[in-house]
Amino acid sequence: MEKLIIGSRGSKLALKYAEIAKKAFLKELDIEIEIKKITTDGDLVLDRRTSEIGGKGEFIKNIEKELINKNINIAVHSLKDVPSVKTKGLKIDCFLKRNDPQEVLINKENLTLEKIKRNSVIGTSSLRREFQLKHLRPDLNFKLIRGNIDTRIKKLDENQYDSIILAKAGLMSLSLENRISQVFECRKIVPPAGQGTIVLQSREDDDELNNILSKINHFETSIEAKVERKILNVLEGDCNTAAGIYANVNGKNVKIIAELFSDDGIKKFTYKDECKIEEALKIAKKAGDDLKKQFKMFK
Repeated sequence: MEKLIIGSRGSKLALKYAEIAKKAFLKELDIEIEIKKITTDGDLVLDRRTSEIGGKGEFIKNIEKELINKNINIAVHSLKDVPSVKTKGLKIDCFLKRNDPQEVLINKENLTLEKIKRNSVIGTSSLRREFQLKHLRPDLNFKLIRGNIDTRIKKLDENQYDSIILAKAGLMSLSLENRISQVFECRKIVPPAGQGTIVLQSREDDDELNNILSKINHFETSIEAKVERKILNVLEGDCNTAAGIYANVNGKNVKIIAELFSDDGIKKFTYKDECKIEEALKIAKKAGDDLKKQFKMFK
């Protein structure tokens, strides 16, 4: 291999993640590495929810096409943007060390969720976030917001919203942690599957590169990622409903918390467990099945 081409979305955050991937490769390879910016459909349509433009896969489809067509060697994604259904011919088996998966609240007054004014307008494009916050503050109003982190903060500063909720990992990566008003523990606001995790995607038949990826892979993060995606995969079989899913490796054990909301967000179904790492995928399936059962009984 004379040169490695990494494919990435063109946002500031995505390119930051691509640079992190590049550094990981440079520890294993002494070759030229190029980062190629690729525009995705998810970046172009900003006036509708992601679910209305084809789902979160719209953020990675064009990058995957470049990978399949061998125009790039590696695709870098934020794992929460990657659908749980595998793309034929491609492999997702290398995860970089997880960044902080927690959610954060941002407002100009630097107030916590409990202190923001009644009937505040919260900007989010996520039904999961909307439902989670409504369970804590039923008086809040929600308004769609899309775009990269800088765009969302600009809209907040222009008073289009009273507060916004974002992933802490992105803010930390862009050195915007000074804007954070409140950090939510994962058990209070359960993040989406894969939040804070950078995944490297390759072609299944690229043995040389896959061997290198196995050396770069972060073991604990890979366990957490596979558990969370397994639960997501089980859930997507029946319902396309808002879900928070979080697995945390602690020593030889994995703690799992997952929640699923009814279509209207009023009812919340929860699953919590702890198991040995070697049992984690089996328990993940059990978690997904249990949440689906609770959901069906409610309906």
